[in-house]
Formats: sequence, structure tokens, C-alpha cells
Amino acid sequence: MFTFIDTHAHVYDDKFEADTFTDGQPHGTRDDMLQRAFAAGMSEIWMPNCAAETISGMMALAAQYPGRCRPMMGLHPTYVNETVEAELGEVESQLNSHEFLAVGEIGLDFYWDMTFVPQQFMAFETQLRWAAERGMFVSLHTRSGHDRNAMMEAADLIDKLALPAPKSGIRGIFHCFVGTLDEAKRAIEMGFMLGIGGVATYKNGGLDKVIPHIGLDHLVLETDAPYLAPVPFRGKRNEPAYVPYIAARLAEMLSVSVDEVAEVTTRNAAQLRIKN
Repeated sequence: MFTFIDTHAHVYDDKFEADTFTDGQPHGTRDDMLQRAFAAGMSEIWMPNCAAETISGMMALAAQYPGRCRPMMGLHPTYVNETVEAELGEVESQLNSHEFLAVGEIGLDFYWDMTFVPQQFMAFETQLRWAAERGMFVSLHTRSGHDRNAMMEAADLIDKLALPAPKSGIRGIFHCFVGTLDEAKRAIEMGFMLGIGGVATYKNGGLDKVIPHIGLDHLVLETDAPYLAPVPFRGKRNEPAYVPYIAARLAEMLSVSVDEVAEVTTRNAAQLRIKN
């Protein structure tokens, strides 16, 4: 039986409250969804936080499935607005009072709205510093748009901060990586993992031109559930039980076994859990 870690899944999302798939087929409760994930080989599901409003649902799952549904803490860039100071205050309070796997998901998003970009940078830098101070890794959201490359601007900021060794004092995952080979190399040189999800299975996803050149040693698996379901579920609600479909596509790209994909990506994820 293969063992996997889904390094990014919003399993607390209210989309898992519905009792049918988008195609009308019943899928049961949130707990049924999680049991399917565990049956499919998920040893752990890492849950990124978005904002104050998502904390309670996330922490309830962490309490219900200790060691299996593992919470992160952070302010997602698309939730950054005029309340950013209060939101960051809640993130810091949570980090000071509870045990979290990572600081995330944090980063930059230029796709939807550019209104609060200066506040996004402030929130991002603040949370990067908190992660470095605590020896925690980060889960990064970087979505480009409006002729701006969010991943490269995030990388530039991390390098500019020049936090303590080994490299910048910051390590982690560029979640939902869909970039170029040059961008992949930049992330790897910084000591980051690339989070690979359902886009790897898409015909025009572009990762078939990147992954064969970098191999497994810098990759971790994720779903970003309930979003970005892999083929053959594309367009439907995603869930962690679909990680094996992503692993199978990586195995095909790299001409290795699914067992090797599972072993190496799980080891890569496990290494991130070790605090600096």
C-alpha cells in the first residue's frame, strides 16, 4: 500500500458540507471524504489556513484527527484587505498559543485584485519573519497576473530579507507550482520544494516540460482540495483521495514507479516538519 502526504488541502472548506458531487452523485459526509483519503494511502493531510474565519473549522478537524489532519497558520493574500492588522494579530496570537505545522498559506496574489498589494507585501514579510523566528517552514501562494510574476517577486523578497542561515532562514513549499523550468530552478536553489497537484494531469498544464528536468527530489504532492481536481475528475470537487492520480502522472513523466513517487515525495514532505 502506497503512503502519501497531501501537503495542501482545505478539507475544512464549506464545499465539503454538500452531499453531492457536481455531477449529482452522492459522496456522503466530510468524514466519509476523509476516510476515503486514508483508505487511498494518505498518512497526513496538511491544512493551510486562510483567515480568522477559517480557523475554527480547521482546528476542529485537527482535534478530531490528531496527527493526520495537521493545521498551518497564516493569512492568505486574497484575504488581505483593510482589516490586515487585525488579521495578522490573530495569526500571531494563534502561533503563540498553539502548535502548528507551518506558517501558511501566505504569499502574493496579483490575479484577482491589485487594491491591497502593498498590504499583501507587508503581511507576507511579517509572516516570513515569524516563520524564521520559530524555525517553521512556509506554504507559499504565488499567483501571477496583471503582468506581474508573483512567484519571482516572492522569491526576490525572501532573498532581500537575508534572514539567518542556511540560505535565507526560510524554507518551505511553493504551493500549486505551475511555472517554468527557470522558475522551478530558482525555487530549488532557494531550498524550496515544489507542490505538484492536479495541473500535472492536464493536457496543456505545461508541467510535462518542467518535471522531467528536475526529478523527484524537490517535489511534494498536494491536491489544493476542493480546487483543481486531477483528470479524470477535472471540473469536479477535488479531495485528498485523488493524490494517487497525481502520483501516477508524475511516475509516467519520470519513467519511475508510483511506489517511488510515493516514497520520495513523502520523505521530502517529512523533512520539512523538522524545525530549523
